[in-house]
Amino acid sequence: MKLLRWVGPSLLAVCALVPAASAQINIVPVISGNQLTAQIQLVGGISADLTITFEQVVGLNANALVLSASVVDPTDPALLSRLPAGGLVTIPSGFPVVLHIEPTSSSSLSFSGIYKLSLHTANLTFAPAFRLFRGPAGGALADMTGSLDMGSVRAGGSGPGYSDFLIVVDARVVDAVITAKFDALQSTLTANSGSMPTSVFNDLQTKLNNARTLYNGGSYAASITAVTTFSDTVKNQSGTAIPDVWQANSSLVNVAGMLRSAADTLKYSLTVRANQPG
Repeated sequence: MKLLRWVGPSLLAVCALVPAASAQINIVPVISGNQLTAQIQLVGGISADLTITFEQVVGLNANALVLSASVVDPTDPALLSRLPAGGLVTIPSGFPVVLHIEPTSSSSLSFSGIYKLSLHTANLTFAPAFRLFRGPAGGALADMTGSLDMGSVRAGGSGPGYSDFLIVVDARVVDAVITAKFDALQSTLTANSGSMPTSVFNDLQTKLNNARTLYNGGSYAASITAVTTFSDTVKNQSGTAIPDVWQANSSLVNVAGMLRSAADTLKYSLTVRANQPG
């Protein structure tokens, strides 16, 4: 589990006042049951509310995770190189923040299934192209968006583990995004086929093939339903046929969480496509 690092918009005004390197802060979490919340307050009036809700969790306390947020330079070549190639994914200027989360060395945090992460900031006004991206610390960042609410931006998504997070503006054609997400889900399923019975893998493969076939044929609503069926099957098989536990400072692979979170963000993009004309 990696530290949650949030990168936001192009920081134009803030960068003129404060160097990005000086704007990192540690975040104090508040724990209530299976939920973690935190307020992020950065230079230049940049702020956000973070919420992480677990399906099932053990060892969630104030010392389980280290959280930090940094104001960043949205033109930093090293940061931009972590985004999809082509220059169509950029960092919005109103919220130039990277959020990073990782377990402490003594953390006993363990959870099964997925978490739901929501980042709400009044520094951005809703625009359809906002997305929530995630990636390993220092590694490639990819779309994890599962929801995007109107008004001030509340971007959300699900996941099986932690990493760097940031809000971006994604101007890519949605069909290209959908194809990439189908490929990513297929790759995750194939790579973890050995962790589940052959019959379960074959069933999931059939369902995924059906969802892609429906999408390729322009049946977007039916494809969304098929992806939902895929995800529901994974959930039903979790813990018995499919490993579904993430544990801090261990090598356990939460296969079910990876499959469900990949299906969740695919479903979001399919919904965007279904609501477009043509």
